[in-house]
Amino acid sequence: MQSGVIERKSTIKVSVGEKCIGGDSEVLVQSMTNTDTRDAVSTINQIKKLEEAGCDIVRVAVPDNEAADAIKSIKKAISIPLVADIHFDYRLALACMENGVDKIRINPGNIGDKDRVRKVSELARERNIPIRIGVNSGSIEKEILEKYNGLVTPEGMVESALKHASMLEEYDFRDIVFSIKASNVPLTIAAYRLMAQKSEYPLHLGVTEAGTVYKGTIKSAVGIGALLAEGIGDTIRVSLTGDPVEEIHAGIEILKSLQLRNEGIELISCPTCGRCRINLIEIANKVEEKLCGNEKKIKVAVMGCAVNGPGEAKHADIGIAGGDGEALLFKKGEIIRKIPQHLIVDELLKEIEKL
Repeated sequence: MQSGVIERKSTIKVSVGEKCIGGDSEVLVQSMTNTDTRDAVSTINQIKKLEEAGCDIVRVAVPDNEAADAIKSIKKAISIPLVADIHFDYRLALACMENGVDKIRINPGNIGDKDRVRKVSELARERNIPIRIGVNSGSIEKEILEKYNGLVTPEGMVESALKHASMLEEYDFRDIVFSIKASNVPLTIAAYRLMAQKSEYPLHLGVTEAGTVYKGTIKSAVGIGALLAEGIGDTIRVSLTGDPVEEIHAGIEILKSLQLRNEGIELISCPTCGRCRINLIEIANKVEEKLCGNEKKIKVAVMGCAVNGPGEAKHADIGIAGGDGEALLFKKGEIIRKIPQHLIVDELLKEIEKL
């Protein structure tokens, strides 16, 4: 990293519908629906909410033929690339590709003999559909675990992923994306670091089974953020027990905090202290709520006092610094005027609209 700019590791570029993963493409944010895929209407409605939140790619579970059939109508109704999550049954992978899915997630080693792997790889290559190989800490083959004394290790996770990939490479298929997730953050980081050394395929980052919205966001931010800061990772998913829209909000904020995505407003605010003489917490929450979805590429500062106002937030485009029942409005660190407390949110929002 030089001058605070993250230098991303070079990887192979893979097309997913109209998006690209890897190469010089931006880091994409993914999520997965938690609806029953067979209920196409509910699944479509959830995907549309994810689209509005900024989701780049969405994945759906495909456990049976009915879910595979629903792919047709789901794909027609959405505007972002669709990924089918499949385990064990290669016929479901074939059906989903025939029904228009943009990417599949399946491990070749789990679908049977070589002929099945060949059929999947040939249809995927014919339709320009990439395959994500996903190895989780709980899905490593028995023989690999035994090799590492029954322990889940970064080396074992990487070895498993590369083994699956070799089955596709045997049929000259290389539109591959890797994910090697664990719920253990240090293990996840170590596994991805090792994979980044051993492969040029793009990497889908995540901490699996991270937890609820609060704790899961923290674990994911630590794991995903640490890797992205090292230039590792081409697409991410924040796996949370909750509304998948929260995954998108968290993922986008992780990217913005590392300056890997600069769309939308960046809000900074101080934690408050004994100097604060306005209800800063309430003000900051209201400003954040009102600015949600605003696409202006500006930095907004909500600061508690003159000490932490124009001085510390001088690089913000606009902001307020609290006084005694009032606030100073400033732009680029220069004080413009005073605003009484009851008008702070409204006046700040009006000024933001002028920018």
